[in-house]
Amino acid sequence: MSTVTIAPDRRAALLVGIARIVVALAVIAVLLYTYALGVAAGRSSLFDYFGYFTNLTSLLTSSVLLVAGFIAVTGHRAPRWLTAARALGTTYMLLVGLVYNVLVPGTGTAPPWVSVVLHVIFPILVVADWLAGPDRHAIPWALLVIVLPYPIVRVTVVLVRGATDGWVPYGFLLPSHGAATLAAHVAALLAVLLVLGAAVWSVGRRRS
Repeated sequence: MSTVTIAPDRRAALLVGIARIVVALAVIAVLLYTYALGVAAGRSSLFDYFGYFTNLTSLLTSSVLLVAGFIAVTGHRAPRWLTAARALGTTYMLLVGLVYNVLVPGTGTAPPWVSVVLHVIFPILVVADWLAGPDRHAIPWALLVIVLPYPIVRVTVVLVRGATDGWVPYGFLLPSHGAATLAAHVAALLAVLLVLGAAVWSVGRRRS
């Protein structure tokens, strides 16, 4: 009886792909579960639910991880755009972990274990995948600016909502703080984001 031998590189890619798929599906399941809890408590607005940076960013990063996982499992070469998407996801999840653990600790209305999964465990796993994943491409430094549009659009929407219907996801973005304080907070977050992005870019330009 003949046996099929899987090359070490292929075996590693297969294991990485499976791990990505499992983690991505688990995070999506946690997001769905948390949203269902909100619906049961009378909070059914998807606009509000995904108004939280953590929720939408976790969903988008999970989707990217899912695509990367399937590509790795099928043995296809990862396209460069996917590496860029993974770099963005890694940068944003680093920001999620940093902001949660430094600026706005607490569980809010979610169970404590959900906050741990989304703000601690998932960011760590995304960073670990970026560090160890065998299918990265070097991303040009000129593309570092692509980390800015998504958070800028999100902050703009949040500030508009705060000025109109009074809803903001995080206390440090309340309009009552005044324009100068809000501008300082936003500028600081964008500066931190660029620093985190530069770290992710730097790692991405090295061999896995």
